[in-house]
Amino acid sequence: MMRNPRQRFFGFLWFLFVLTFVSVMVTVAFLLTSYAYTLFHWQAPTLFTQILNTLLGLLFAGLLFGFVGKFARARGWFPEMNVFTPILDALERIARGDFSVRLSPDQSRDNPMVSKLTDSVNKMASELHQWETMRQEFISNVSHEIQSPLTSIRGFARVLENDELTSEERHHYLGIIEDESMRLSRVTEDLLKLASLESDQLRFEPKPYRLDKQIRSLILACEPQWSEKSIQFDISLAELEITADEDLLSQVWINLFHNAIKFTPETGTIQVTLSSRDNHAKVRISDTGIGIPEDDRERIFERFYKADKSRTRSSGGSGLGLSIVKKIVDLHTGTIEVESEPHQGTTFIISLPMR
Repeated sequence: MMRNPRQRFFGFLWFLFVLTFVSVMVTVAFLLTSYAYTLFHWQAPTLFTQILNTLLGLLFAGLLFGFVGKFARARGWFPEMNVFTPILDALERIARGDFSVRLSPDQSRDNPMVSKLTDSVNKMASELHQWETMRQEFISNVSHEIQSPLTSIRGFARVLENDELTSEERHHYLGIIEDESMRLSRVTEDLLKLASLESDQLRFEPKPYRLDKQIRSLILACEPQWSEKSIQFDISLAELEITADEDLLSQVWINLFHNAIKFTPETGTIQVTLSSRDNHAKVRISDTGIGIPEDDRERIFERFYKADKSRTRSSGGSGLGLSIVKKIVDLHTGTIEVESEPHQGTTFIISLPMR
């Protein structure tokens, strides 16, 4: 950045002042060492004397500059010397966990470097605040998802202690306990799976395989679920080979198929198509289910977010399925999109690189 003539002039004056000040300090050092040599009747080598005088002069200059600067800052004589104080205070507060701190940009608008540093600190504090909010929400959701089935299990276990229960009632309560235990198991299993996907120790092993065969076999594996609701599958799968982690992608298709079956009413239709475009495999999974409201579509990939809150208990989902799907698709450098309207069904579109 080019300086104007005034800045160059003051810079030159500052250079002359520093040079003069250091020269004075070196002269003082010379006088002190000369007096010491005379006092002790010792004649030092010329080179040694010059080096010693220079070092002592620089030391005196540094100490005096530091003392004057500290004294001036304490008296508030040079406010511009304290320009970094608010930034340092803000960083200390952030280090203690206070992410609400914000620096005023007006204090640094005359200094481009300080202004940029102020913006960076504010941005860092804002992002850390968002992460802290997400962390607290995540902990709250985990606690709720785990505590809820545990409360049910504990309550119905106490009911079973009643000796006057009929055999039918006892089996009913035992079935509820089994369902809640399975729900708790699904939550913990999905949590471990998500943690594994986000860790650096995940074994990611892509290899070539036929994607159409994988999707067809998984649809057949889900037949008990969709045949029970008399759901019709409309399948159109092109023969495509991709290089990907087959085990991880199987979790993507299983989660999406289960969601489509879960939210599609009886005698509904689920359409699955596989095609290729621009060296990418594109999978479309469409259902005729209840759909997703517009406000929920942007959040369905968040952990524990459930758009259909009225069916949370009956559906038995953990709220982590779509988060796992998104993480696996991202791991394959692919994309996932959702198109949906309430009561008109939902379509998930997954695009994966074939190589």
